[in-house]
Amino acid sequence: MKPLAVLWHIVSRAGAAAAAGLLLGWLFGHALAGLALALAALLAWNLFNLYWLDRWLRERSRLAPPNTSGMWQDVVSGVVRLHRRKRYHKQRLLEVFRELRRSSAAMPDGVVVLNDAWEIVWFNRAAGRLLDLRRRLDPGLRITNLLREPAFARYLAGGRFDEPLVIARGTEPQLYLSLQVVPYGAEQRLLLVRDVSRQMALETMRKDFVANASHELRSPLTVISGYLETLLSEEELDHGLRAPLAEMQRQARRMNDIVGGLLDLSRLDAATQEAGSDDVDVPALLAVLGKDVLARASHPEVRVELNSDAHLAGEQAEILSAFSNLVDNAAKYTPASGLVRLIWEVDREGEGRFTVADTGPGIAPEHVPRLTERFYRVDPGRTRDAGGTGLGLAIVKHVLQHHGAMLEIDSRPGAGSRFTCVFPPRRVRVAHAGGNIGAAPALHPTEA
Repeated sequence: MKPLAVLWHIVSRAGAAAAAGLLLGWLFGHALAGLALALAALLAWNLFNLYWLDRWLRERSRLAPPNTSGMWQDVVSGVVRLHRRKRYHKQRLLEVFRELRRSSAAMPDGVVVLNDAWEIVWFNRAAGRLLDLRRRLDPGLRITNLLREPAFARYLAGGRFDEPLVIARGTEPQLYLSLQVVPYGAEQRLLLVRDVSRQMALETMRKDFVANASHELRSPLTVISGYLETLLSEEELDHGLRAPLAEMQRQARRMNDIVGGLLDLSRLDAATQEAGSDDVDVPALLAVLGKDVLARASHPEVRVELNSDAHLAGEQAEILSAFSNLVDNAAKYTPASGLVRLIWEVDREGEGRFTVADTGPGIAPEHVPRLTERFYRVDPGRTRDAGGTGLGLAIVKHVLQHHGAMLEIDSRPGAGSRFTCVFPPRRVRVAHAGGNIGAAPALHPTEA
């Protein structure tokens, strides 16, 4: 019933009761007493209906709706409709929730719901089996108290969840688990757990094959290179054979470089622990790399910008390999009229950032995500002409992973490229306060 109709119903009923009371009182000679009696009866009727409505609302599951009329019947009918609708939606919500629970429980991958304090809210059967969680005891506990893996604790503290973390649990046979956090809702997180033991076994077979094949290729390549060098050193060598033999020697050297890169990658893949903590003097290292570029026959301008005198804690040879690969790539693809900047700085979060920025041709966006794949080439012909192996950026990525660091790539066609190695604060050693020591002057050929 509409509000105006309800108001008209109340006024008309009260008016009718008042008129009947006045008429009855006038017949008996007491008009005002009749009016008061009629209004009192109307009030009593409304209070009686209100009492039964209140009692029914309190004990709705046991009592039937009150049998009344008029406005009160409309109120009771509205409450009944609301109650039925609420019960329907509640039942539907329960069915959806139960279906969600059943589907989550049937998933082959583990799912753990965590709150903003990394405490367990809920988990499915697969997560309980893979992580040894107990249904009655573990909800409410921090996940790091139950999964005591230093790498997992660092993964949660780092806050970078774009890539999953793979950890090994147990002894032989080892169980390899892929863990990835997915934020959702208001400070809620899902921890997805997947058994990747089979994939890791296949990856181990691949790594062993590459390592063994590369090791076996090194000896015959050394022999071939030696014979070619001997032949080319002979003065009586037919001039027509000299060019083919020189090309064979060049290809043998390139193959040897590829084998060496594959062996380096195999060694990095086999590393089960993070790199050591030797002191790496980054400013001195960048000065050497800049002079190496200037020693080339054709080279761009090189500018070393030292915005910090901090050192790094890590493996000297590995960091040198990663940095030199980035600098070598920038020097190869930057014209002699261009500029290569080597930048070392420590940001506000304490992360060490080594950036190689060039003014080369740049890289199309579709190629950037695959640059660190082995043997991936943006322009295969140009890369081979430049003498590349296709393994440089893969080595950079693995070296950084071995140091708990990451590689950021920003490049656009015609705008050059920026490759940034980001080292966590625990790898940065600040030499002394006031680390901003400004930009070093550009290096010139006479300084090489």
